[in-house]
Amino acid sequence: MKMNVTVPAVLFALWAGVTVHAQAPSAAELLRRVDDNEIYASIEYDGEMIIEYQNKRFVKSMKVWARENSDSFIEFVNPEDRGTKYLKKGGRLYVYSPDTEEVMLISGHMLKESMMGSDMSYEDTIENEKLSARYNPAVGGSETWTFNGALRDCWILDLTAKKRTESYPKRKLWIDKETGDCLRYELFALSGTKLKEYNLLRVEVLSGRRFPTEIEIRDLLRKNSKTTMIMRNAVLDRPIADSVFSTRNLER
Repeated sequence: MKMNVTVPAVLFALWAGVTVHAQAPSAAELLRRVDDNEIYASIEYDGEMIIEYQNKRFVKSMKVWARENSDSFIEFVNPEDRGTKYLKKGGRLYVYSPDTEEVMLISGHMLKESMMGSDMSYEDTIENEKLSARYNPAVGGSETWTFNGALRDCWILDLTAKKRTESYPKRKLWIDKETGDCLRYELFALSGTKLKEYNLLRVEVLSGRRFPTEIEIRDLLRKNSKTTMIMRNAVLDRPIADSVFSTRNLER
């Protein structure tokens, strides 16, 4: 049985494409297709996080294992962060620091802080539910968007949170009419202030699916900042041992 991928895999999975017909689908159908793009039994990949902040550039490399949109394990392997590990298990996020040799639970206000200095917050990495369970969708018309130097016709999908506890009460998606790729994604506060932008940079066909392998993220509350997430050597739907997603694995 296939399940949803977790973050950071979910950051890529959200952008995976399915066929979208020329005739305008309903808002519920569009959102269902976006949700369906996240359904994989598991994913493993080598990742690279390129952070550009205030004229400085940081490159972080990692290995990622994820399954069922509830479990993920990230191990950083670049020299500066080697040995730093993150475990997402049952909606909780833990981090192991080789400097202190301790495991810490990230919770409360800490979830809103930047993950490894990137444009993603820790909170961004622990979303579990499908968008259709959390948002009411509406088709906002159509627009063109430039992708890889070409203009693409897109459906606009506007999402409004069902609960006031959502970190991003409003979302806006640009979905390619031909390929189904989600080319752009915006996150808003309740006031309408735009908080973050995601843009698709590259998509590949993996296991018969159009899958995003490079995206750009901008936290608009940080000046001169963007993060590029790159996925390499991705493997989908291969069983992953339970031992990978254990607190013991954090300290190895």
